[in-house]
Amino acid sequence: MQHQKAESPAAFTPYQILITVLITVLQFTIVLDFMVLAPLGDILMKSLHISPSGFGIVVSCYAFSAGASGILAAGFADKYDRKKLLLFFYSGFILGTLFCALAGSYWTLLAARIVTGLFGGVIGAISLAIISDLFAINQRGRVMGYVQMAMAGSQILGIPIGLYLANRWGWHSSFLMIVGIAAVAAVVILYKMKPVTRHLTAQSDKNPFQHLLHTLSNKSYQTGFIAVAFLSVGGFMMMPFSSSYLVNNIGISQEQLPLVFLFTGISSIAIMPVIGQLSDRMDRFVLFCIGSALAIVMILIYTNIGPSSLLVVIVINMLMFMGIMSRVIPSMAMNTSIPDLQDRGAYMSITSSLQQMAGGIAAICAGLIVRQAHPAEPLEHYDTLGMVVSVLIVVCCFLIYRVSVMIKNKANVSVPPPLVAESH
Repeated sequence: MQHQKAESPAAFTPYQILITVLITVLQFTIVLDFMVLAPLGDILMKSLHISPSGFGIVVSCYAFSAGASGILAAGFADKYDRKKLLLFFYSGFILGTLFCALAGSYWTLLAARIVTGLFGGVIGAISLAIISDLFAINQRGRVMGYVQMAMAGSQILGIPIGLYLANRWGWHSSFLMIVGIAAVAAVVILYKMKPVTRHLTAQSDKNPFQHLLHTLSNKSYQTGFIAVAFLSVGGFMMMPFSSSYLVNNIGISQEQLPLVFLFTGISSIAIMPVIGQLSDRMDRFVLFCIGSALAIVMILIYTNIGPSSLLVVIVINMLMFMGIMSRVIPSMAMNTSIPDLQDRGAYMSITSSLQQMAGGIAAICAGLIVRQAHPAEPLEHYDTLGMVVSVLIVVCCFLIYRVSVMIKNKANVSVPPPLVAESH
């Protein structure tokens, strides 16, 4: 019976399709808000006179504030209608992004990123909790595939348009574009999404602090916390300096940067639905390992090449992101299977916070590893960064293996009673 379900996953209802689209658009704005910093990095570092370590702090302050807000919100995440929580934090995210657009110095940009992180960091966790509530386990791989298309969509549409606006009207206009898209998305969510309250029927009388401690102390959840925290480390280490590396080390011009992100996004958006389908049909850990192997190979090539043609850079980036997405989708689908219904909001908030905090530390460490003598000079030690990221990917494989085993044991517990006794 289980084998048959794996081969023929349940189809989406019209409302599930609507929710998938809404969350994908919402994630598009969240991801774009973070990712646009990377291609704007070279412009920001030169226009606001920011050093590599200072820019690493700009990136990491978002992560740390997002992590702090996730922990603070975790105790309340399962106490309210998820739709209301989503709209509350999304509204704050929109205001924070508007402050980024109005920033005129390094310090005001830093403050604006902190505000944006306080609200934006919780949205991903709430979205994952909604997906877990509204979709069966054998549907979540496909949902993750579509939702992760937000990253590719931000590259195909958002980043090239953002760079075009930045080159034409200044980097402030890129953030104003995100504010406009997010405002429209918020209105659609307000009027089209139904309340998400099924989890409220399973709630205990624990106060928010007790609920947070209960979730943190669960040993099964702790395995997921550690594994998910490591997933974002590689991206946070490499992404902040990607545009500066492309411009100053590889020789890509500012005008060519949108093409790199455009074609990388196209490749990602083409592969993600396929990975999502595979994630619902095959062992997710095996798929994760295949993606990790491809990512390591391409990262080591990417961080060690010298001046190259635009075509070579595009091909390397396309293959590298295929590997990265083949890690993200199955691992996030596995992550939704760890918590129980009554703990999903808190669990997702904590994992999101740990992921952001780990990423913030990674961005700071990357800023300490990478050196640049002058804003127009090549970055130094970027190859070292590639080796560090590759080692972390291998470590992450071991952690995800533990998650995979735990999920399979959890699924087997509810089938034949004799196995329950044996497992204990």
